[in-house]
Amino acid sequence: MRKIYLLSLVILIFSCKNKEVKSIDIVAKKQNPIELGKEIFEGKGNCIACHLVNQNVIGPSIKEISAIYKSQNGNIVDFLVHDAKPLVDPDQYEVMQTNFSITKAMSDEELKAIETYIYSN
Repeated sequence: MRKIYLLSLVILIFSCKNKEVKSIDIVAKKQNPIELGKEIFEGKGNCIACHLVNQNVIGPSIKEISAIYKSQNGNIVDFLVHDAKPLVDPDQYEVMQTNFSITKAMSDEELKAIETYIYSN
């Protein structure tokens, strides 16, 4: 019984330490929205599958998106949550619609980070 108690205590101590590291990681990411946006863009959002920085693939390039949204004073976050019409390549809009379920589930912070990343290019 004593061994089980000791083992449980050791596991608890190590698991608590891991949570602390993760929260520090999140704080660090909050301090750099461009890097957080890039991480979401390439990971959770899987935006990179259709959008590259300098090259049109399935969808327009990040540079093209950034330039058009800046020049037309568009709102990328509103577009990502399906509250605004596309400003870039409306013909490809049907392809993008399948991804709105991913972006609608994102937090405001994640969406703003993606927008910040796009505008940084």
